[in-house]
Amino acid sequence: MILVTGGTGLVGSHLLMSLIKDEVPIRAIYRSEKSLEKVKRIFALYDLDWNYTQSRIEWVKCDLLNPADLQAHFKGVDYVYHCAAMVSFNKKDRKALLDFNIEGTANVVNLCLDYNIKKLAHVSSTAAIGKAPNNGVRDESCEWVDDGSFSTYSISKYYSELEVWRGAEEGLDVIIINPSIIIGAGDWNESSANLFLKVWEGLKYYSKGVNAFVSVNDVVDALIKLMKSDIVNERFLIIGENLTFQEVFNAIADSLGKSRPRVEVKKWMAELIWRIEAVKTFLFRTSPLVTKEASESALSVVRYSNKKIKEGIGINFTPVKSAIEKTGEIFRRDH
Repeated sequence: MILVTGGTGLVGSHLLMSLIKDEVPIRAIYRSEKSLEKVKRIFALYDLDWNYTQSRIEWVKCDLLNPADLQAHFKGVDYVYHCAAMVSFNKKDRKALLDFNIEGTANVVNLCLDYNIKKLAHVSSTAAIGKAPNNGVRDESCEWVDDGSFSTYSISKYYSELEVWRGAEEGLDVIIINPSIIIGAGDWNESSANLFLKVWEGLKYYSKGVNAFVSVNDVVDALIKLMKSDIVNERFLIIGENLTFQEVFNAIADSLGKSRPRVEVKKWMAELIWRIEAVKTFLFRTSPLVTKEASESALSVVRYSNKKIKEGIGINFTPVKSAIEKTGEIFRRDH
């Protein structure tokens, strides 16, 4: 029996689509009816019949912050994929972010220990990777030091990992993956899938900041291969390519048949925008369209290495532009 937390999210939904190909019982956790409707829509994007998936997946409604409720769903489970996480760069979500990502992971780890789970695969993020000396390429050995520059999301993912390592110290076999910005079809209003909606609606701005990107199918492939392998108590960066945001936005625009963004965002422009959004948020109690962390990330030049995962399981990464083309094709069909 396989248990998947966060089964309605971008990684979780694509993981389930891959797992149902095998004859293994699957139990997936969802938080609300709204999130279940979301995954129905994601499956439909890939022409997967919902009735068929229900025959292969046991969906259970559960709050990860409620250990008593969560406990019942660990009975009979052998392997756990922990994909559930909250993502936000809004200051008002700070407490909820820390609570869900850290405490929720702690609850999962504790139950894995209590029920003698054979292996836990934890989906983390490059946000939990430390900085490289002299702005070099970041890898798994980079030590995470809270120097005040990290976002609350980054802090939450780092301390979530510490809970997983605590489980390893107590005898649980674990693996951790740290994917970069994930390209794939999902809820177009959330996470990286929202980039396609923004470009579709006529995104005018781009930046020459650099970050790492990866196909969601490669993330799932790495997860499953690591779970089935003898590798334990290791973490792996899951990186397709390091690209500029301009290159990615251009590729998305091309895949959608839209005009490429034409205006480069300068540092002073980004700082002005997030400050205006902060004032609007304070005055009108709305959610900011752009936060300080998001604007800084868009302008930063950060590169990551995928050497360890390539050597570990021999994965061949999909070119990011190919992943964008496929996702753009699904988006156009959906719209």
